[in-house]
Amino acid sequence: MRMLARLVLGLVLLDAAVTAPSLEPINYSSETYDATSEDLDNLYSYENIPIAQAEIEIATVMPSGNKELLTPPSPPEEAEEEEEEESTPRLIDGSSPQEPEFTGVLGPHTNEDFPTCLLCTCIRTTVYCDDRELDAIPPLPKNTAYFYSRFNKIKKINKNDFASLNDLRRIDLTSNLISEIDEDAFRKLPHLRELVLRDNKIRQLPELPNTLTFIDISNNRLGRKGIKQEAFKDMYDLHHLYLTDNHLDHIPLPLPENLRALHLQNNNILEMHEDTFCNVKNLTYIRKALEDIRLDGNPINLSKTPQAYMCLPRLPIGSLV
Repeated sequence: MRMLARLVLGLVLLDAAVTAPSLEPINYSSETYDATSEDLDNLYSYENIPIAQAEIEIATVMPSGNKELLTPPSPPEEAEEEEEEESTPRLIDGSSPQEPEFTGVLGPHTNEDFPTCLLCTCIRTTVYCDDRELDAIPPLPKNTAYFYSRFNKIKKINKNDFASLNDLRRIDLTSNLISEIDEDAFRKLPHLRELVLRDNKIRQLPELPNTLTFIDISNNRLGRKGIKQEAFKDMYDLHHLYLTDNHLDHIPLPLPENLRALHLQNNNILEMHEDTFCNVKNLTYIRKALEDIRLDGNPINLSKTPQAYMCLPRLPIGSLV
């Protein structure tokens, strides 16, 4: 058995010796170690290597180890489109600045193709266009309730300037150059409460809505025919009527029952009737609401018509001589 084992071991060693590669002797010649720096540069020169080959060699270098290279999956096209849409800036009302028309908080476009709420200042339902060198009323957002356009150069109020503005409650056009107002400029405004047109050049008032509670048309050019007959008769909620510094020669009658203040100073009023404020047929009638009447600055003698004030809580202010 020992002889057999030795025989098998010998055959294995012989087979390994035959199949092993032959080793050439290593020459440690002193000539290699005596090489100069120039020789070393030539020995490791890369100038003669083709560029394409170098690129291939670089590209084919693989990292060590058995780890797999994980390439990140490309995002789907839909996700890219969503990211692009989200990156686009949006305005407060959801519109994009690249869109041709501005709506919502920016309001409609003016004649100069400029949004009203960039030209003026819009705060919720109030539009301020004071001192903007305007020569016409700009288009207003449909939800406008309070409109201020003072100290401008507006000359005319057209019938379509306030069309379809059903929420409009106050209009203030103080200190403009208004001399003409279309007949239907205000009449169709269902909720208009306050109208201020002082310091203009108005000669005649158009028909006004009966919803008004406050009217100020002071310092204009209203004359004998400047106010329609019975213009304020059906304004049951009218509390303040200011018509100072005009050219009126009479008090516009009849006056609303709930009127509290009537300012007519600095006009051309010459006379007053006994039933201007009171009811001469009913001596017990008392007009409690009307406490503020200004007639100073008119060529009228209030002492000539004492019966006209008997129903009032206070006497008018004016000349008694």
